[in-house]
Amino acid sequence: MSTMAQRQRVRTISPLKMLRDAIGRVVLVKLKDGSEYVGKLHATDSTMNLVLDECVELKPGTNEPKVKYGRVLIRGSHVVYVSVDYEIVAPSLPTA
Repeated sequence: MSTMAQRQRVRTISPLKMLRDAIGRVVLVKLKDGSEYVGKLHATDSTMNLVLDECVELKPGTNEPKVKYGRVLIRGSHVVYVSVDYEIVAPSLPTA
């Protein structure tokens, strides 16, 4: 199969669908103020509001826990990105 044919077969996946599919997994969330949170994704909605269980705020510039929270709501308008592969990419880093 040619490269062009392979590109045509690639399906684009909606970011919101990716988030919904990540429910129950540990994710890393970076906010516009630079803070980062790790927790198990409990829920999300169409405005990318996120509910994380067993949430941990990381110290700036490190992967060390700063504060441990229980369940948190993060407003979608404050989110820069969400890493849904956090457990795979950084298995030795703190998880919820």
